[in-house]
Amino acid sequence: MEEMENARWRDLDKLLTRPGNLVSPNFEPRKELREDLQEYVKVLVVGAGGLGCELLKDLALSGFKNIEVIDMDTIEVSNLNRQFLFRMQDVGQPKAVVAARRVMERVSGVNIVPHFCRIEDKDFEFYRVFDIIVIGLDSIEARSYINAVVCSFLEYDSDDKPREETIKPMVDGGTQGFTGHARVILPGMTACFECSMWVFPPQVKFPLCTLAETPRTAAHCIEYAHLIQWDEEHRGKTFDADNPEHMQWVYSQALKRADLYGISGVTYSLTQGVVKNIVPAIASTNAILSSACALEALKIVTGFSKILSNFLTYHGAAGIYTTVPEFVKDNECLVCGPGVLIELDTTVTLQKFMDLLAEQPLLKMSRTSVMYQGNNLYMQAPPVLEEMTRSNLQIPLFELMGKIPKDIVHVSGTTNIDDKKSTASRKVRVSFKGIADGVTDMDTACGG
Repeated sequence: MEEMENARWRDLDKLLTRPGNLVSPNFEPRKELREDLQEYVKVLVVGAGGLGCELLKDLALSGFKNIEVIDMDTIEVSNLNRQFLFRMQDVGQPKAVVAARRVMERVSGVNIVPHFCRIEDKDFEFYRVFDIIVIGLDSIEARSYINAVVCSFLEYDSDDKPREETIKPMVDGGTQGFTGHARVILPGMTACFECSMWVFPPQVKFPLCTLAETPRTAAHCIEYAHLIQWDEEHRGKTFDADNPEHMQWVYSQALKRADLYGISGVTYSLTQGVVKNIVPAIASTNAILSSACALEALKIVTGFSKILSNFLTYHGAAGIYTTVPEFVKDNECLVCGPGVLIELDTTVTLQKFMDLLAEQPLLKMSRTSVMYQGNNLYMQAPPVLEEMTRSNLQIPLFELMGKIPKDIVHVSGTTNIDDKKSTASRKVRVSFKGIADGVTDMDTACGG
């Protein structure tokens, strides 16, 4: 049995037991490295769609044995042409559950724990336990959320240098038709997702007059139902793109409008794509980019080779063509940087501090939850936690932080920057007046 196991991992052992010129500086070639990889390293795969299916397979075949996967979607017939782990009898079942089961059936020894839920449903501590997070999502908003969660674990020393032990690596993959990317994110050292948000093209928006008066495409009919009809018929009720009943309503209304104007092509999958801004996917592109992501994950945790620096793009429409540009970290980034500095009096209560966050130009955060050193100072939800932490609102933040001169507080809530609302997590450097020294050369939002 041991001989068969060694033969199975022969190629992996060659990578992990041989020195070379391209290895990372801390790499120590040894056979036990594979055993450590398989026993101790925990990987989270975010997304179990086209790219996620490939990632689970590739990671399992690369030696990772402790894997968890999170996805909120169920399997649809339209998924079957490229999400190879699913079958017709799986339609309607959770993607994460089925994908985990199929990989474990085919790759012996791997343990994959599925989570059928939204990524926001898990608290930050859930994400903290993983050694590396591999992302296979089709949504910019979801990527931004995971990026913010992971960057919230990052801590800086007194010289604003990232503490190496708090860096949680991410590998992000994405595909669109015959193009795709794989990137490595080391928070505090490389550009995070927010640092390079400019690389993503703006979402296509249709003039409301076109939607209302002269629809010409199926997408126009869908957006009319989504943006106009929903508010007209469901006043005060927020549309939830992840609610199947809401999506079905938009689809049925779009069909009626398309029939009225003689427009064809409205389907349920297209409705999802237009409303949720989902990009098209091709199986071969998913396979190529997944292999790149899995390789980078293996390089990061073992060090057998230098990691990607730091963004690989793939163009498959006119042949196999790749480029590797390097994104530069934004030192002023609100997500992966040291954090926004706020200077306070020692008498400022937690409630007053939260009010200041709403006024701070770089944050404008409402419905705020506050954490310090892993402890919940105030939580908006669930109700039981809100009740347990409510009494802290009238206590000075200085006391809640143990009367130390300055430190980092983690806050999460709804930001409203440039009239765009989004869920976000941020680090805030709190410095108390008359106690902390050396607060110079930086913008502060003073609170009295």
